[in-house]
Amino acid sequence: MLSIIESGGKQYLVKNGDKIQVETLVTEAGKTVTFDKVLFQDGTVGKPYISGAAVTGKVLKQGRGAKVHVLKYRPKSKYRRKIGHRQAYTEVEIIKA
Repeated sequence: MLSIIESGGKQYLVKNGDKIQVETLVTEAGKTVTFDKVLFQDGTVGKPYISGAAVTGKVLKQGRGAKVHVLKYRPKSKYRRKIGHRQAYTEVEIIKA
């Protein structure tokens, strides 16, 4: 069964057994989390969400993504700045879509 959920301002197409990385959720590894903002589930389209629908997942780990380098440069002025960023995420395995 396919579902489209919303978490952290992003939409994810999920089914049972999928592992997804969502924006950081405040919970520990091993706990279950419920996504109640379901946009699409088993042929039913929400307006914007389906009332009473939920998708359940198990938190696998909290982590941080690969480093992204941001370079600022202005020609002919000796201006250079290098900034790094690592985005935090929560890895969730979908149990019941």
